[in-house]
Amino acid sequence: MSTVRILALVGSLRSGSHNRQLAEAAVALAPEGVEVELFEGLADIPYYNEDIDTEADVPAAAVRFRESAAAADGVILFSPEYNGTIPAVLKNAIDWASRPMGSGVFVGKPLAVVGTAYGQYGGVWAQDEAKKSAGIAGATVLSDVSLSIAESVVRFAETHPREDSEVAEKIAAVVAQVAEATKQPVAA
Repeated sequence: MSTVRILALVGSLRSGSHNRQLAEAAVALAPEGVEVELFEGLADIPYYNEDIDTEADVPAAAVRFRESAAAADGVILFSPEYNGTIPAVLKNAIDWASRPMGSGVFVGKPLAVVGTAYGQYGGVWAQDEAKKSAGIAGATVLSDVSLSIAESVVRFAETHPREDSEVAEKIAAVVAQVAEATKQPVAA
């Protein structure tokens, strides 16, 4: 049986990001037969621009990202909420993944959006925006798979998400659900 590969993209670049910690928990808690790859380098990808997305000019960081996404069986986006919406770095990754239109690297891949945020709703607005954008980019958005953790600054002030038993159980379940979805036939 082959290993299911899930690509984890974190929308926060901050070194102490709770969303990054949540992604690290997903890596650590992945069940047997599932590998979660925490992609490093979203900050290196230039803003999407068709002028540089040509066979001769695609930036190396964008090529590396597309190759990682293409090799993955599924994707999990870890999104904080910035001013009520998705962080620019995560939106930019979705834009690069969406091209060429109709055959980008997310097309047909199961994708879940989770996250934690300072506010009382745990970043649900950003998650909704990320789901919408990823769906338009061709991903099979798993709308029934969700995890929004509120008040991250308080909840994770002294505890890593993988050490919070409730969070650890929920993020492990998300990883398992995405892995299971990779085994479903892709709708035409």
